[in-house]
Amino acid sequence: MITPVEGRVGERVIAYLDHLSRVEGRIARVIDGGFAVELRNTARKRDKIANVLTWLANRDELNLPEDRRHDRFVPKNPMTKMILPDGSEHVCRIIDVSLSGAAIATDSNPEMGDPVTLGKMQARVIRNIEGGVAVEFAAVQSRELLEHHISAPD
Repeated sequence: MITPVEGRVGERVIAYLDHLSRVEGRIARVIDGGFAVELRNTARKRDKIANVLTWLANRDELNLPEDRRHDRFVPKNPMTKMILPDGSEHVCRIIDVSLSGAAIATDSNPEMGDPVTLGKMQARVIRNIEGGVAVEFAAVQSRELLEHHISAPD
C-alpha cells in the first residue's frame, strides 16, 4: 500500500478499498512510501477478493460489464443510525453505499428481509456480510439526496 503515513512491521491494518470493501492484515514489510500488508481474512473473504481481482484483471480484455448496478462510494460522514423493526436504534458505520443500497458495519443482527431505516432511508436487509449487513433501498436514489439522508447529522 502506498500511504502518506508510516507503519511498523506487525502493526494491524484495516483498509477499505474500492471494489474489495474491507480488508485487514498486518504490516509484513515497510517500503519506500508505504508498506506491504499480509492479509488476514476468512476463507470466504479471500475467495471474494480473488474473484474480484480476477474480474478486475479481465474485464477490459473480455469487455465484461460492471457487476453492480450502481457505483459504490463512502459518504463524507460514514456514521449513521439504523432503526430495526422492533424500534431499537443502533449506531453503525456505512462501509459503502450506492444509489440502490449499502453495506453497513453493525453489531446488531437484523434478519434477512427485515425492513430497516438507515438514517432517513427506508431499506430492507438483503444479506449478511462479514461484520454487518447489506441493505437495499426501497427506491433508487440520487447521490445528492442519498448523502443528505443516509448519514447521521454532524
